[in-house]
Amino acid sequence: FIYGFRIPYTKKKIVKFREVKRGDIVVFQFPSLDPRDFQCGGSQYGKDFIKRVVGMPGDKIEVKEGQLYVNGAKAGDEPYAQYLDQFRYPRGTEKTQPGDYQVYWENRLLGKMFSEYIRDNFGPVVVPGGQYMVMGDNRDKSCDSRYWGAVPEDLIKGKAWFTYWPPSRMGFPK
Repeated sequence: FIYGFRIPYTKKKIVKFREVKRGDIVVFQFPSLDPRDFQCGGSQYGKDFIKRVVGMPGDKIEVKEGQLYVNGAKAGDEPYAQYLDQFRYPRGTEKTQPGDYQVYWENRLLGKMFSEYIRDNFGPVVVPGGQYMVMGDNRDKSCDSRYWGAVPEDLIKGKAWFTYWPPSRMGFPK
C-alpha cells in the first residue's frame, strides 16, 4: 500500500506515498507468467515472495565470491545478510560468452543453467527500467533474482513492516 494503492482488478496504482528504495523488504508476486515455469523446486506461479531490494532500475549488480557489488562498489555493511555455507563455487565454473549473461538473466534462464554457480558469482547485469533486483537475507539458501530475474514494479504489493523470523531478529525491519 505504501508504494501505491492499486485499483482493484488492474495493475494501475494511484496515491503513491513512497518510492521503492534499496534495502526495503518487499512483498511481491513471483515474476512468472507461465504456470509451467519451474523455479525454486516447483511452480511458483502466482505465489507471494518476500525479499530485500538490492538493485534499483539502471543499477549494475554483481556477486563475486559471495560478496554483493552495486555499480562496482562493495555493498557496504549488510548486517542482515547471512552466509551460512562455507563452500564457495569458484569463478570460471560457468560457460558463457561476454554479453550472454545479461540475456540469460533477462530471459529467466540462469536458474536452469547455472543454479549452483550463480549463488556465489553472479553477473554483472544491469537492472532493467521499472524493475528491481531482490535477494533473500539468507543468501546461501535464497531463491531470488539471481535465479529468475528482476521483479517488475507492478508486481510489488507492499513493504514488510514487521519481522518475526528468526526470533532473534524479531521487530521492525531496518
